[in-house]
Amino acid sequence: MSVSGLCEICEQRDVAHTCDRCGKLVCERHWDESHGVCVECAVQLGERDPDTLDPDDLPDGVDTYEF
Repeated sequence: MSVSGLCEICEQRDVAHTCDRCGKLVCERHWDESHGVCVECAVQLGERDPDTLDPDDLPDGVDTYEF
């Protein structure tokens, strides 16, 4: 699938995927290949340990996330 736009997590231009759960356009860095979702959804679903994420992969603090 071809997608265009900015990564909705880091705003990079090289968007490669659309999250199957929330529909966000995300770059390769913010894509969880094994689950077909963005890294934010992977953490919310418990499929990914938040401690293993790079701080740059997490939201900028505008929204509230509880782990």
